[in-house]
Amino acid sequence: MTMRGFPGIVLFSLLFNAVFAQSTDPPPTFEVADVHTSPYRAIPFMDGGNLRGDRYVLRQATMVNLIATAYGVDANNVQGGPAWLETDRFDVIAKAPPTTSKEALKLMLQSLLADRFKLVTHNGSAPIPALVLSAGKGPPKMKQAEDSGEGSCQYQEPPPNAAPGSLRPVEFSCHHITVEAFTRNLHNWTGRTDSVVDATGLKGSWDFDIKWTPQPLLQRAGADGISIFDAVDKQLGLKLERQTAPRPVLIVDSVNQKPTANPPGLEKSLPPPPPPQFDVAVIKPSKPGTPYHGKMIGGEVDVTGAPLKFLITSAWDLDSSDEEALVGAPKWLETDHFDILAKVVNDGPAVNAGAEPKAPRIDAEDLRQMLQALLADRFHLKAHMEERPVSAYTLIAVKPKLTKADPLSRTRCKDGPGPDGKDPRIANPILNRLVSCQNMTMAQLGEELQRMAPGYIHSPVLDSTGLKGSWDFTLSFSSAVLTQAGAHIGPPPAAPAATSSTVAASDPNGAVSLFDAVSKQLGLKLEKQRRPAPVLVIDYIEEKPTEN
Repeated sequence: MTMRGFPGIVLFSLLFNAVFAQSTDPPPTFEVADVHTSPYRAIPFMDGGNLRGDRYVLRQATMVNLIATAYGVDANNVQGGPAWLETDRFDVIAKAPPTTSKEALKLMLQSLLADRFKLVTHNGSAPIPALVLSAGKGPPKMKQAEDSGEGSCQYQEPPPNAAPGSLRPVEFSCHHITVEAFTRNLHNWTGRTDSVVDATGLKGSWDFDIKWTPQPLLQRAGADGISIFDAVDKQLGLKLERQTAPRPVLIVDSVNQKPTANPPGLEKSLPPPPPPQFDVAVIKPSKPGTPYHGKMIGGEVDVTGAPLKFLITSAWDLDSSDEEALVGAPKWLETDHFDILAKVVNDGPAVNAGAEPKAPRIDAEDLRQMLQALLADRFHLKAHMEERPVSAYTLIAVKPKLTKADPLSRTRCKDGPGPDGKDPRIANPILNRLVSCQNMTMAQLGEELQRMAPGYIHSPVLDSTGLKGSWDFTLSFSSAVLTQAGAHIGPPPAAPAATSSTVAASDPNGAVSLFDAVSKQLGLKLEKQRRPAPVLVIDYIEEKPTEN
């Protein structure tokens, strides 16, 4: 059912209220739940949300993530609430019967939020910008799916003989997928913060291919490039356009920032599961010239041409472009490349009731533990974390160019233009990073810089501006990999990281470094210093893995 405008909102509210008015049974709850603040991650993102055995796990979830997951709505449609709703992150580890349905899990999470965070919400409407997918002038250029089965869209790998540095469009091949599921994929594929709404009215499942040029590369691609909007039109016969209209939203009336304490005896009622590990793992040296490639699908990890250094930094959640992140690392960690195929084999029932048996999806936190165990087993790696002096940055005020924030607005940074709607990427695509922040303290900006500018910043930035209160601002710059002295993000090879003394705004390719952008656009300065930060110390590692 597609809802448009206020009539759809009214119908939504009436149906919602009617269903719950007739419900007399108490909502289902988890048997027991551990709720705590998430550990620090340089680049956090929500992960999990699946029931594996009798464990339901959500990690690195903001309150907006938790509410959107519990109520089955887009995060953009969670409105209101206190400023911290998109910054504070929580882990939820709960116990439920292995056959619990997805819908029951949502109700359990709703109960948990009401109990542990005292969450109170109500349904309403608000003008929300969104990308709306609608029917084109003629019939769709997609093929109605004839077979049955689980719908999927598979990323099409570039050909192995592709010229280095060549521009290749993003390409997906979709089979037996609904338009509703396709809209969810579009939101993830394009990296846009706007919701994608299905207004096509198309039912059933479809087969189709789609390819487009990422927005930052459109100008370089020239006549060979195609935007996602044109691709949807010409290849699928649909229309994708940005619209702002009243839409159903979930409004947060009140919520506590700190959850109530975990129940006593949690260690006995919710003991930690056995450490996750791969059931099968094959490791072999890469053939000379093998390009780096890696993917994780379901319970399988497939990596080729990867230097061991990259695998280690991935396992310990370190910045692969940070030359100081590893201590005691032998040179061959960067020159010896390996192919790894590791799998988690399903040996139990389906993950949820009614689902086909399949290998469980690997969560990011579990994957790190599994990689650590694999490296310890096959390369006899021994390592530990400790604090050592490293290069870091301090934020200093020079002539601040910031706007005082509304203290009641959400604290957040999003990709895209600020309130003025100006997008410098259109005129100069090499300014491929455009970040708009609101209600941010300078201390919060110091943390956010590491997340928004990998390759430039490897550890949290210390605030020494002396600026009090919260601020709004927009920052436009080029990724480190696009600057002359910028770091290569990911393997291989790793170039020297960008520094404030080596990257200038006058780069011949038109790139603007983070340091120049902070100086000229915000009136602040990033000053390089030495101070202690966590690093990984390699105690021992063997160059050749044990036999498969």
